[in-house]
Amino acid sequence: MIRDFNLLVSCPRMRESDACTEVWFLLSKIGDREIVVEKSEVSGLLVAKTNLEPFKVIAELRRLLREQPQEFRYILRVVPIEVVVPTRLELIRKTSLELSARIGESETFRVTVEKRHSSFSSKEIIEAVAEGINRKVDLVKPDRIVLIEVVGGLTGVSVIKPEDVLSIVKEKV
Repeated sequence: MIRDFNLLVSCPRMRESDACTEVWFLLSKIGDREIVVEKSEVSGLLVAKTNLEPFKVIAELRRLLREQPQEFRYILRVVPIEVVVPTRLELIRKTSLELSARIGESETFRVTVEKRHSSFSSKEIIEAVAEGINRKVDLVKPDRIVLIEVVGGLTGVSVIKPEDVLSIVKEKV
């Protein structure tokens, strides 16, 4: 599995190969000819490494989805990843706190944990991360989300706005 992925892509189980091809095709359409996409150890989850800035990829895929929705057949969701660390609580916490420095003083936040193949509980990850962020919490409509994506031995960490996640089904509706 790619160790420095910067996109996490979900797809239907057993359609990973089709989704890999689709990711490669779509990203080549928006200008990345050196995209690497692989199946992860989790069924229905791909990791990708793009040479493009991941947040711009989301914006470009959203534009492409509006213009050519028929091109999106297997991808369900695309999430930008800023930093990948080994799945160790102290590294997740340290990285999250470094990235959370971008949360403005007047902004609210929430910690969201998506974990797969990990013995850590979501609660212990959330507590380790949230206690170091001196900002107001809003669990319903936060300005920023500290996103922790655990995929077995690797964890992707990002500080995103809610609209930075591309959900194909929601966008098509």
